[in-house]
Amino acid sequence: MKHIEYQTEGTCSMLIDVTADDNDIIQQVFFIGGCNGNLQGISQLVTGQKIDDVISRLDGIRCGYKPTSCPDQLCRALKQLKEQKS
Repeated sequence: MKHIEYQTEGTCSMLIDVTADDNDIIQQVFFIGGCNGNLQGISQLVTGQKIDDVISRLDGIRCGYKPTSCPDQLCRALKQLKEQKS
């Protein structure tokens, strides 16, 4: 299993806690802070998905005038998680 606690930048959420298995399948995602309902929804939608599939769909999404978003920050966390050794 791989695990990361990613400190976000530029979003209302402060931290993203992600666990994936050795095949890069996301097992669970928790956001600390941010828009609770939306982030619970994102967490449920990405659980069980391959890291690369989530990155291809969510990378680069912006929140209003901000240069990033919670989904974009999740992608940054997933990229780091993917690089970890099992």
